[in-house]
Amino acid sequence: MTTIDTGARPSGTGCAECEDTGGWWVHLRRCAGCGHVGCCDSSPAQHASAHAAGTGHAVAMSFEPGENWFWDYRVQQFVDGPALAEPTSRPVDQPAPGPAGRVPADWRRHLH
Repeated sequence: MTTIDTGARPSGTGCAECEDTGGWWVHLRRCAGCGHVGCCDSSPAQHASAHAAGTGHAVAMSFEPGENWFWDYRVQQFVDGPALAEPTSRPVDQPAPGPAGRVPADWRRHLH
């Protein structure tokens, strides 16, 4: 059984690892177990799924404005999940892909 911590706050407004390395992302996912924010599997680095694999925290929620779906990396399908601590998305004025200033002009060529 995957542990979901409804009180865990997001680790930030962008992918934690991309922020550390100067990378960029397409969309963001938030770990429902610990709040880690990572980049989606379309992103070059795929940090959200790497976090799930490395920690066993299998369930993530979209961290995109207007989206409230959950994904279970173990079974590779959408699942139901509870309300998580705010904020539940990146800031609306933060672009996707993002962050502003680090996305290459040919970003579509780098998608998975």
